[in-house]
Amino acid sequence: MMDVLDGLNPTQRQAVEIKSGPLLIIAGPGSGKTRVITHRIAYLIKACGISPRNIMAVTFTNKAAAEMRERLQALLGQDFQPLTIGTFHAICAGILRQDGKVIGLDPKFVIHDEEDQLNLIKQSLQELNLDPKQFNPRAIQLAIKYAKSRLITPSEYAKLVSNYYDEIVQRVYERYQLSLDQSHGVDFDDLLMKTVQLFNQHKEVLSRYQSRYKHILVDEFQDTNITQYMFIKQLGEKHRNICVVGDPDQSIYSWRFADLRNILSFERDYPDATVIYLEQNYRSTKIILDVASSIISANFQRKPKRLWTENETGVPITIIETYDEEDEAQFVAREIEQLVSQNIVKFSGCAVMYRVNAQSRALEETFLRYGIPYKLVGGIRFYQRQEIKDIIAYLRVIYNQNDNLSLARIVNVPPRGIGQRTLGELSAWAKKQNIPLYSALKRTAQKDGVVLTPRSSYAVSTFIDLIEELIAKSRELKLSALIDEILQKTGYRDYVLQQENGEERWENIMELGGVAREYDLLTPPDGLAQFLEKVSLVQDVDEVDEQTNAITLITLHQAKGLEFPIVFITGMEEGLLPHRKSVEPDEIEEERRLCYVGITRAQKRVYLSYACRRSFFGNSSRAIPSRFLKDIPPELAIRKTNWEQRDSVFTPITSLYTMRKTKPDNFIRLEVGDRIRHKSFGEGIVISCSTLESDQEITVAFTTAGIKRLLVSLAPIEKL
Repeated sequence: MMDVLDGLNPTQRQAVEIKSGPLLIIAGPGSGKTRVITHRIAYLIKACGISPRNIMAVTFTNKAAAEMRERLQALLGQDFQPLTIGTFHAICAGILRQDGKVIGLDPKFVIHDEEDQLNLIKQSLQELNLDPKQFNPRAIQLAIKYAKSRLITPSEYAKLVSNYYDEIVQRVYERYQLSLDQSHGVDFDDLLMKTVQLFNQHKEVLSRYQSRYKHILVDEFQDTNITQYMFIKQLGEKHRNICVVGDPDQSIYSWRFADLRNILSFERDYPDATVIYLEQNYRSTKIILDVASSIISANFQRKPKRLWTENETGVPITIIETYDEEDEAQFVAREIEQLVSQNIVKFSGCAVMYRVNAQSRALEETFLRYGIPYKLVGGIRFYQRQEIKDIIAYLRVIYNQNDNLSLARIVNVPPRGIGQRTLGELSAWAKKQNIPLYSALKRTAQKDGVVLTPRSSYAVSTFIDLIEELIAKSRELKLSALIDEILQKTGYRDYVLQQENGEERWENIMELGGVAREYDLLTPPDGLAQFLEKVSLVQDVDEVDEQTNAITLITLHQAKGLEFPIVFITGMEEGLLPHRKSVEPDEIEEERRLCYVGITRAQKRVYLSYACRRSFFGNSSRAIPSRFLKDIPPELAIRKTNWEQRDSVFTPITSLYTMRKTKPDNFIRLEVGDRIRHKSFGEGIVISCSTLESDQEITVAFTTAGIKRLLVSLAPIEKL
């Protein structure tokens, strides 16, 4: 029994040992909340005799779910396997595949991602003869997501219409949902909403799940929306053993419709709830915690707590004033180079955070110029890349021929003579006949559908033969072999290699094949089904590669749940942090929480930087330091400037680049064909050179790191 409770502090142990009833755990950053959740599960199984089958643990990311499984594996061995661990979306997808038939949902439904949703909304606007320039598809998408996060159906939305725009949203919402239903598809919000509807409409189904799940644990409870909270309340109504873990001070997703009231009002909904505060921090220094606390204490919508640690006091944080975003980026690059050269940290131990993605440009350009390795979180994600979505669309159609959206994507990819006009005729006829698009193509190929030109008719017939052959193959081939078959039969390899960055795109497809091989142990077509489920549910943070020795460039929102020895938060200015669109008191409080989240990612050092001028999209303007900086006590920070002011005109101090423009004694002169070794990228060949005053800019093809552009005077290289 001691192994389950071993290593827990007194407060953590108290949270673990509560056997029943509602439990609210307010977990400060770095307080070991995942440890508490996993040890609590182990305690319920080992000490209380609860079967793993009767426990559900809900997370917000696949990464968090995987970490929980690993920890339980270490604590319990294989004894926890029947336990349900997963994200809200994954768990609800499983429930709907099992029991969704009773509300008319095909068990083979396809989960549509954000891009698919947007395309369907654009299609719905077109069908309703509405101009997308007048009615922004993304704004309508957001309105629909908001409605679903609050359990509002299209018919219920109609009752809430108060103006013309609301009426347009309602009409598009209704048509959009109809298109989803006709293609046996759901979006992410449907997974939750339809599960709640299933439980409301079929109490016998709800009762079965209530009886099974005697204990429910929810991580990151402050990020739940109304639909997610309702799902948890429904499941836990019978046994009332609901344990929710979260921190109101880390609620930063209102734009995803997270409702802070869920955690702040938990005690109102469950008056008998036990409340435990995890306040001991294991991550950060005392100074970092004091800085974070000084900022967040200005908020009103919170549950006050006092973070403390037995870690070292640490060094004061650095608040740095720079001239502009270029000067700011150069300061960050110089400071990181210095920290790495002094062996204080590796590149991978540094994170540079910012409020908006546009801020990464200056940082990326500077890092490239200096030859500093970095990885950008939140660029074009792997599963959102064109070539990956194409192959997945083929797999979706093979798995579910009613998936109209995926079918429309691939029907002429690679080009095969089925243009937009032909597709439009087929789609219109399919709607008129009230049949899926695939059935319309199939009947047309059999001369029982749309009358097309001989060329188009042949193209449709050939395409149907191809898909039918692949469907047959999917019943016998392993997943990776099925993908190979798709690539061969469609000629997709030649097609993608002819495009811009073709080799890189082909490498992405090869990477997809590697992922697919993980499902080859499953019997066809189960491997295909589980793979499609996985790629539909993958999220940004799940793609962060922790093994690469590179700086992490990441937005503050994406940084939540991560930790780094060194953290830089750039753009600490009014209009950025807090953001210019955040004007209401509750919006400013969320911006303050965002700053708090960023600072508490740090283990050893924090740098907060702001510029005196900042350019966005070509417009430069005077910047004002963030109001949050004023909350930091002077004794906790060292304030520096990276520029000097002359004659009331902003003039940057000599930058690192300018300082190094003079030719150093050990300057290397390189030519095309020279072999070099880079400190981080390894060996490579110079493939182009250009002279910049007394410096050289070179492009190098590295054996493992790919193509990089470097300044010779700055890059840590040697000639071989």
